[in-house]
Amino acid sequence: MAKHRAGEGFMSRPIPFLRVDKPLMVFGGPYSNLEATRAVLDEAARLSISSDRIICTGDVVAYGADAAATVDLVRDRVGHVVMGNCEQSLAAGSDDCGCGFPTGSSCERLSAAWFAYASRELNNDARSWMADLPRRIYVEIGGCRLAVIHGGVDMINRFIFASTATAIKLEEIRKTEVDGIMGGHCGLPFTQVINRRLWHNAGAIGMPSNDGTRRVWFSLLRAEADGIVIEHRPLAAGAAPGWLMRFQRAGATTHIATTALGSSPSAACASASSRLPTRPIIRSPPGSSLPPARDGRRLS
Repeated sequence: MAKHRAGEGFMSRPIPFLRVDKPLMVFGGPYSNLEATRAVLDEAARLSISSDRIICTGDVVAYGADAAATVDLVRDRVGHVVMGNCEQSLAAGSDDCGCGFPTGSSCERLSAAWFAYASRELNNDARSWMADLPRRIYVEIGGCRLAVIHGGVDMINRFIFASTATAIKLEEIRKTEVDGIMGGHCGLPFTQVINRRLWHNAGAIGMPSNDGTRRVWFSLLRAEADGIVIEHRPLAAGAAPGWLMRFQRAGATTHIATTALGSSPSAACASASSRLPTRPIIRSPPGSSLPPARDGRRLS
């Protein structure tokens, strides 16, 4: 399994800081799925969420049929994007996606096909945009500070699931010196409070999660008097027929096209024990016994 450090091959840049006092939309993994990306952004417009309050956790380009068009849409309508391993690899002209799949696995073999296709579709301007994306974004909402990353703090393609050991999550949070982390990469939505700190993953909008449906997921965050409310919301746009037809015409394998109907390959290959959230709204953290952050702020 190839391990890629978050800043590998790129110059260090200042970390963007975003202060939010209105609802915030977060989603991950557009995966070149133009229909799903358009649907979630149309939902943002319906909810009156402006582009400066929309965050994508990376992997704009991956399994789908519309790499270039999806990049253009995200650049036009998403205010903040964290670099994913796919952006890092495409910007660097790498030979593979750097997804972190086990060597010789079916996921590694399948990823080679879509990566080659996406690489052919993207021009130098798109690659330059990808190269300039930040590896981390700080967000202040509801009096607490969160770090937005793709996989791990130092390892961009690190899979962190709900089932990942709490010690690993806490160490990642410690590295950022924040109240919690919003991550991506694994493709499955979950929210956890661990030792009074937050780990949140909005899931992916480009492919359905492992729940046997075509739903994809995004999150809404808002501040209330007693803490941050995190709402996992489904969107029935994971595998529109037009997307599948174009992908198959582009030469996708039957396995990838079929997988798009029910689960994310990255989720299936990396962890079979992760689960979707059991509650639509989670106060993060619940209760009122959280210690203050270094500057005295509390999560709840």
